[in-house]
Amino acid sequence: MKSKLSLILRLVLGLIMLVFGLNKFFDFLPPMEGLPDKATAFLGALIATGYMIKLIAISEIIGGLLLIIGKWIPFALVFLTPVILNIFFFHMFLDLSQNMILALVVTVIHIMLLYKYKNSFSALFS
Repeated sequence: MKSKLSLILRLVLGLIMLVFGLNKFFDFLPPMEGLPDKATAFLGALIATGYMIKLIAISEIIGGLLLIIGKWIPFALVFLTPVILNIFFFHMFLDLSQNMILALVVTVIHIMLLYKYKNSFSALFS
């Protein structure tokens, strides 16, 4: 993958993670409308824990910032993997709507970046 493309993908993914992470604290994006009951119940349960949404937000912010500044990129990609998988599966199984497009874009970018940095992960699989 060309370095300009990977830089653009890294910055796009980092900005998406940063914006959505900050939104969980400052609530500046419009809320998702018309969520199915299962999706609303799931989000309600996460909020009811008192810590889970904050933990997800902090994870998104840290991972996003690391990608934006270009520090520890392989670590940031591994760090964000559970968050991105949950975003994808939430929309796949609980909210299959137009929001699925952004979840799919984030997942594809993440996979492309994991592939770009695959040599960094060889120690994890030896």
